Amino acid sequence: MDTRRTSAIRQAGAALAAMMACGTLPTWTTATGPAGGSVPAGNAPVSPPGEAHPCAAATTRCDGRIEVPLDRTDPRSERITVAFTWLPRKDLSRPAAGTVLADPGGPGPALPAVPALAEALGPVLDRQNLLVVEPRGLGLSSPLTCPDLDLERPESVRACAGHLGPRAAFHTAGQTVADQDAVRAALGVPKVTYYGISYGTLSAQAYAARHPEALAGVLLDSVVLTGADGRVADPDPVRTEHLAVACASSAACRRLPGDPAGTFAHLVGRLRGQPDPAVRPLSLLALLHSVSVPVVGREINAAVAAYLAGDPAPLRRLAAMIDGIPSGPARGAELAGVVAHRCADSSFPFDWTASPDERRAQLDRYYATERPYRPFTLGDLGGKASGWQEICAGWPAPPADPPVPPDARLRYVPALVLAGDFDSTTPAEAGRVAERFGATVSRVRFGGHNLTTGPAVDGCVRAATREFLADPAAFQGTPRCDRASYAAIGTYPRGAAGLRPARVPGLDRRQRVTVAAAIATVLDAAARRDPHGPIPSWLVDEPGLRGGRVAFDDRAGIVRPADVEYVTGFAVTGEIELPPRPAQAGPATARLQVRDGTGTHRLVLTFPAFRATPDTAVSGTFDGRAFTGTVAGR
Repeated sequence: MDTRRTSAIRQAGAALAAMMACGTLPTWTTATGPAGGSVPAGNAPVSPPGEAHPCAAATTRCDGRIEVPLDRTDPRSERITVAFTWLPRKDLSRPAAGTVLADPGGPGPALPAVPALAEALGPVLDRQNLLVVEPRGLGLSSPLTCPDLDLERPESVRACAGHLGPRAAFHTAGQTVADQDAVRAALGVPKVTYYGISYGTLSAQAYAARHPEALAGVLLDSVVLTGADGRVADPDPVRTEHLAVACASSAACRRLPGDPAGTFAHLVGRLRGQPDPAVRPLSLLALLHSVSVPVVGREINAAVAAYLAGDPAPLRRLAAMIDGIPSGPARGAELAGVVAHRCADSSFPFDWTASPDERRAQLDRYYATERPYRPFTLGDLGGKASGWQEICAGWPAPPADPPVPPDARLRYVPALVLAGDFDSTTPAEAGRVAERFGATVSRVRFGGHNLTTGPAVDGCVRAATREFLADPAAFQGTPRCDRASYAAIGTYPRGAAGLRPARVPGLDRRQRVTVAAAIATVLDAAARRDPHGPIPSWLVDEPGLRGGRVAFDDRAGIVRPADVEYVTGFAVTGEIELPPRPAQAGPATARLQVRDGTGTHRLVLTFPAFRATPDTAVSGTFDGRAFTGTVAGR
């Protein structure tokens, strides 16, 4: 199985992992009642319809349930259970300043994300309550299940639809936010500030369209877009424009021939005629989806140019790194709820009134004429796509209940919309959603997806998130946050001739070339542990670009090159001590033995790590001789 064709299988696998985690969390071991005592998980507080929930009087975390109709248009509909977690404000000596209703997205179980959401809010929870509601059909909220469900087998998806029958149609964003509002009402909360992340931003828009009177503000992190029909638009576009964004601020990268997207397309065409087993089209597609990973953004343009110029090693190394991503599960009974939500909430290039076989034929015609994966063809991707279009082609037609009704007028409320440069929704596209709330988008330079609880949250983003959620009405301005931690490189030196000697007074030319080679080697190795974005933690070691091996010790914050030749003719061994986490920048120290044509030299180098500057200031010793200088970028 290859989980990197589109994000569909990855998202579903992540949702399943969250479901598995949910079963092991202590959340439902006890449930706090009004007096602060505990009751067995099976007896978590439940309120009858129309009555206040016992959790409303809780003084500590309370995990509860409410019963809601499966079909809200039918009073005789069966009842299902919706679970939630309520965290009362910490400062009980004063009235609550408000309540944050948080949706971590997915779609997947929400309750496992409560600790991460609470960490994101931090001191906001002194005066604000936190409410997290498990979406219906997922996790602990009457989960939908299908035996032997395998998302890569169309017949399995079709069998799941038959197994669930009409019940599947009532698992939509519109129904989810109705459940959320029912919990809000049962807790006696007059208004909420909706904090949505990723797919949770879809729920936020759905909530704003249906329950505007209960909305005090909205924070959208990584917006999910809807089309003219009010349903989710293409969830995973091929964003070749990200290549230019990564390159724009680097003079070395801008000197590369051609424009980044055109050069990338040229490479795809070259590989179509001259396949390279070490650089598959699927690997290139995965790299495009991973430009938010700093090492990818830093290197991809230079690696593509080097490949086309006859130096395949850099791109093959990047492809091997991305191919090492652990595969998420594509099968599991609990994925039925994920499929039900995604298929009901999304629009696809087929006619829902057609049969599943005809829908697939319509998809084939769409791929042939529109080429949505441009510059890739379906042939490049193994002859077929593997996204939500294919999964949902065998699903029943959704109800006439789009997440955001096309005629909905969203109420102007205090709003903060965060969008990263490298998200699948561009800041400009997110801005169109922000305008519907009367707000402007806050672009996070070099930011990716999930900016507020994802890997290595930026301090600027966290501060803005907390300031807004603490008092949406008082929040002013549009924060400008910058997560750039590198200047994209332009070349890979193959030998000493490709290096500019370091500008270091007191050393001769050969020594200055050795310093330049050493710095280039340690910057390359350290880039794989850049804390400003997702870190490829599965990469515990890696071959050196042109020889040797690099090992990564994340617990100690050490990178260990062993006879690494990043530049041919300079073998580097030693240890690179990175800035301590959670610091995202600071001095790094490398203690090295560098073997060049004149012998083996001992170098100690101190330099600033993870900075978006082309040149690197360096100080240290060369065979015991102290120096201070600068190494030019490439």
